[in-house]
Amino acid sequence: MIDLLVAGGGPAGLATAIHGALAGLEVVVLEPRPTPIDKACGEGLMPTAVRRLEELGVPVAGRPFRGIRYVDGVSGLRAEGLFRAGPGRGARRTDLQAALAERAAALGVRVLPRRVTEVRQDEHRVSAAGLTARYLVAADGLHSPVRRGLGLSAPVVPGRPVRYGLRRHYAVEPWSDLVEVHWSARSEAYVTPLGPDRVGVAVLTSEQAPFDVQLARFPVLSARLPGAPGAPVRGAGPLRQGAVTRVAGRVLFVGDAAGYVDALTGEGLTLAVTAAGELVRCVSAGRPQQYERAWRELSRSYRALTGSLVWARARPGLARRIVPLAARLPGVFTRGVNLLA
Repeated sequence: MIDLLVAGGGPAGLATAIHGALAGLEVVVLEPRPTPIDKACGEGLMPTAVRRLEELGVPVAGRPFRGIRYVDGVSGLRAEGLFRAGPGRGARRTDLQAALAERAAALGVRVLPRRVTEVRQDEHRVSAAGLTARYLVAADGLHSPVRRGLGLSAPVVPGRPVRYGLRRHYAVEPWSDLVEVHWSARSEAYVTPLGPDRVGVAVLTSEQAPFDVQLARFPVLSARLPGAPGAPVRGAGPLRQGAVTRVAGRVLFVGDAAGYVDALTGEGLTLAVTAAGELVRCVSAGRPQQYERAWRELSRSYRALTGSLVWARARPGLARRIVPLAARLPGVFTRGVNLLA
């Protein structure tokens, strides 16, 4: 019998498959989309994510960056926090997913072009997409169909701002070896160096408007970008998605499907790859219920800091003070950056 049936062949699902194969488990991934898979993403891997991928034997192509720079989108005021544990890496989402897929294939992981539409389970097994396994791992994204199908999506909190992400690539030489986060009154723009002649610009906002309209709110950034973008816009959202639990019988959730706060701190991939390892450890030990506690411990700093920043962002008076405060307290800002690195 299959040990792990993984729904979703993105980074979270493939990282789980690789962890599982390295642990001696038989793993099958279900992914209806062809590789490589692209999506709206800031494409910045924090140092811990780079290390975790290297431990899995996954080489990550891209451009190193030394830390994070906050920039006031109008005045240009800035604050910088450098990583203490080595560089992060700007990596195209498609390159990362392809590298993970290649490593999984080398370890004997099968990837089948199937979509999970219904899940059935009992005390001993779980079935989905015509296959039966000991456990099903739902790594099927922000709006996880498996999570929704099992009735495990947390209800929306009334009055909480809804946030969206938009991403576009530009054919321009990176002007910094830091990831820049430009702040405006209503949104943030992330600039990630991806290669010698490419940067990615991701906008996070609670307002639905075209990318060019969003970008115009950052005159300091707009002045550095060429008039003709290098790629179409990709979008995602609403970003905040809650899950009632990470473990439901023989179904376990990882990556965005396990619950997501916001992309503001860039920790999503770090948490996904690290949690994948914990999930496999718990399953291999015959204690899948322990994964819930492990996930909560792993994600505590992400949930606390990201939630606090999103809360501040929703209050214009506080949001305007984020960059000035970071510039005035560089030590505190650097500690915060390294807390998530």
